[in-house]
Amino acid sequence: MSVSALLGLASFSKLTGAADDDWVDRLNHLYTVILLVIFAVFISGGQYVGNPIECWTPAHFTGAFVAYTKSYCWVKNTYYIPMGESIPVEHVRRDSEELTYYQWVPIILMFMAFLFKFPCLIWRMFNGGSAINLDKIVNMTSSTQIGSHEKRRETIEHIAQYMDRWLEAHRQYHFNALIRFRQRISRVFCFLCAKRDGTYLTGLYIFVKMLYVINVICQFFILNGFMGGWYNLYGFEVLGGLMEDADWRESPRFPKVTLCDFDIRQLQNIQRYTVQCVLPINLFNEKIFIFLWFWVCFVAILTSGNFVFWLWRALFRFNRAAYIKKYLRILNELKGSEDKKFAKKFADEYLRDDGIFVLRLVGKNSNDILLSDLIAELWRNFKNKPMIHNTLNDTDYKDEEAA
Repeated sequence: MSVSALLGLASFSKLTGAADDDWVDRLNHLYTVILLVIFAVFISGGQYVGNPIECWTPAHFTGAFVAYTKSYCWVKNTYYIPMGESIPVEHVRRDSEELTYYQWVPIILMFMAFLFKFPCLIWRMFNGGSAINLDKIVNMTSSTQIGSHEKRRETIEHIAQYMDRWLEAHRQYHFNALIRFRQRISRVFCFLCAKRDGTYLTGLYIFVKMLYVINVICQFFILNGFMGGWYNLYGFEVLGGLMEDADWRESPRFPKVTLCDFDIRQLQNIQRYTVQCVLPINLFNEKIFIFLWFWVCFVAILTSGNFVFWLWRALFRFNRAAYIKKYLRILNELKGSEDKKFAKKFADEYLRDDGIFVLRLVGKNSNDILLSDLIAELWRNFKNKPMIHNTLNDTDYKDEEAA
């Protein structure tokens, strides 16, 4: 295999996958996952390649005894007692100070990476049910940003025709009481209705956004349970410690020097040993989990705000017409009150929620110039289809205008 082929396989575009979401989604399912996998691989290397634990053993211990001590203490867990305190005589108190997390750090990091990727997998599995290739549309528009005017014009016309066929194929042409009820419900609860109501993609995307929010919040509870109940406020604890003392002191959360108890059976006698061990891996665990606390907080704030923003766009119908009119004004296509009313019908009854969603996705992944050209082409296609004008639900539209 050639070097260029290997570089192609390892290219960033191969890693990112489909371009059918926004940058906040990619912050969750791509960049956060990459960070977690890098941390997991790094910690795994320290655990399984180097010496994750070293113990100070009695002088009469041979090499085999030393190896056994290190293996036993690594598997059993060690406990932390500050140097200034005496070792408790009661073994119950020693057990209560055990560190139970350090062996499982790579596994928990990989599990976190999977949870961050899971909403993206749901989106990629089910968005094909809308019968439109979002990734293809976004990539085609992005690829025309640099190129000749003729090529860009041809691509925009092709995408507009494709979207026009898609919008017409998934329109409701039969009306009865149930269908009209579903249409009215879909104006508020877009995620409850099917693709013929023009809300399939929007509803699915809002649901996936909600999964991202639930996941990033649950990450704190997962880490808190994994660490022993203290991790939720760990970032504030670190900041408070830094304000009190600029020097980085011994952390009781990730101690480097710990103690380990183990029993040796000799015939009918059981002898207990207490040895002092050092955990070099905690030097890295501490920095990684401090960084993860602040990173997850950052991602949680952005993801929650992004979810509220998309939910606001989806639930309020005036956002659709306002979004379309903004670009039609730039293109100087709104020349009077009739055009404004027609633009509202174009947004609400022709494009509907899913059509607007596709346009928003194109705008998020390309630029306003290409999006304006695409909207203009769809606008011209719509105005040149009188049969569509007659089959649209004019009664509901007039009632809404009167209200």
